[in-house]
This record gives sequence, structure tokens and C-alpha cells, in this order.
Amino acid sequence: MSIAVPSGPVVRTVRAALGISRDRMGRLLEVTSKTVERLEEAGRLPSNPLAASRLARIQEIVDLGLLVYTPAGFRQFMAMPLPAFAGLSALQLLERGESEQVFGALAADYEGTPS
Repeated sequence: MSIAVPSGPVVRTVRAALGISRDRMGRLLEVTSKTVERLEEAGRLPSNPLAASRLARIQEIVDLGLLVYTPAGFRQFMAMPLPAFAGLSALQLLERGESEQVFGALAADYEGTPS
């Protein structure tokens, strides 16, 4: 599956939607918090292909999550440990590179089926 790479001031927008710190965003993208700060200030995307790919996938998760939940509800979904994730939070799964499980749970919620 091909993931479209977002453009514009995406890093800041995604981080705000998730309600997370620059440090945590850095862990999600596998870059430093200083790199996140630079990307936000310049309105640029990561030049590292892995970080850019992870950002694109996280953007898809944010987009779907905001269709399913209110902004506050989405942040709660992302931060709360859930039985469907073996007691981990969606953010913890993203830090581990397990975005498919998070996307699948959101898709199930969107379709109204249990995850």
C-alpha cells in the first residue's frame, strides 16, 4: 500500500491533534525533539524517508480518528491503555511502529464494528 506524503505545516498540526509534546512526537517519528522543533518552525517535512513515511501514516490515523471522535475523544483514544491493544495505548503502539493495529481499531470504530 502506498502512503501519500503530507505537505505543509503537518508536523505541528499532527502533534496538536495528538496533544503530545515535541519529545513524544520525536519518538513517534524516530527523530529528536530538536528536529521536531526545526520542522515545525520551518513548516517542513522530515527529509529522512522513514520519518516521512511514519508521519504520513500518523497523519492518516489522525484524519480517520477525527472522523470517528471529537478532538478530545481522539486524544483520549490515543492516550488510554486499551484491552484491544493488550493494555497499551495507541500512542505506545505507534512508538513501537505498530500503526496498522491502531488504524484497524479506528476503522472498526468508523464502521461501527467491535475491534
